[in-house]
Amino acid sequence: MTDPKSAITDIDLRPDDEESASLACVLSFNANDPSGAGGLSSDAVAMASVGAHCMPVCTGTYVRDTSSITDFYPLDDEAVHDQARAVAEDVPVQVIKVGFVGTPESLAVIAELSDDYDGVPVVAYMPNLSWWEEDKIDAYLDAFRELLLPQTSVLVGHHSTLRRWLLPDWSGERNPGPRDIAKAAAELGVPYTLVTGLPLPEQHIDNVLASPETVLAHEKFERIEAVFAGAGDTLTAALAALLATGMDLPEATSEALHYLDRCLDEGFRPGMGQVIPDRLFWALPEGEETDDDDPEVHPGSDYFEVPFNETKH
Repeated sequence: MTDPKSAITDIDLRPDDEESASLACVLSFNANDPSGAGGLSSDAVAMASVGAHCMPVCTGTYVRDTSSITDFYPLDDEAVHDQARAVAEDVPVQVIKVGFVGTPESLAVIAELSDDYDGVPVVAYMPNLSWWEEDKIDAYLDAFRELLLPQTSVLVGHHSTLRRWLLPDWSGERNPGPRDIAKAAAELGVPYTLVTGLPLPEQHIDNVLASPETVLAHEKFERIEAVFAGAGDTLTAALAALLATGMDLPEATSEALHYLDRCLDEGFRPGMGQVIPDRLFWALPEGEETDDDDPEVHPGSDYFEVPFNETKH
């Protein structure tokens, strides 16, 4: 039998009984973000916006404002385990989404659950961790690589983050492309990788869904200077939710990227820091979606995180 995680491009994830399950359900592991930029609140709103129900499992909480993350307080792995098992044994799960978990122990809990739900695709996001202590970064990345990547169906991350993590010894004259990164991920068990923030000529960036063999989908955006918080969580949540509704992977990727683009177009700055995606842009009254007095906002060189040469890890 074909492994459903490797056949995610054509798997039908819609519930058999449409009357008993009107919304697809996604089990989301992520941290609380008190700024509202990312984390569980981002997951819940983005998933609802594209037609799925988020079942949020809290892995801990950031200490942050709209400018930066200063600390993280993890929940213990037993609390993460008990939250996830309680709801997963009650509600059918179409997709598992993994954001920032915070500890190797909690990653082990998620890997064990994913293994028990072997037919359920896992969409995992690797954020920029440069705000964290270096020893904690190394332990987290090692555990993610060993425990969760073999369970992951789609890995999502910025080009610079994935390059540093998966190809630390790259020595080629050119930067690794999305298929190079996808090949490195595939060697660790990941069939598909969504690489964001790839620089292109003429002030554009590309976002590419790739396997080691081919590019399955991509979307290009104009690049201007704008710094966003929460874009990566928004994209990953939308992708997981769209897969849960029954879309195939290339279509879900394209739809999720277009959804993110609109969220950023209507982004707002609630504090003194970064712009936050407006994940409810579609709910604005007609005629109020844009403000002609403000410059148009598009993903810039800081699409999901600071550029490659400005991070410490």
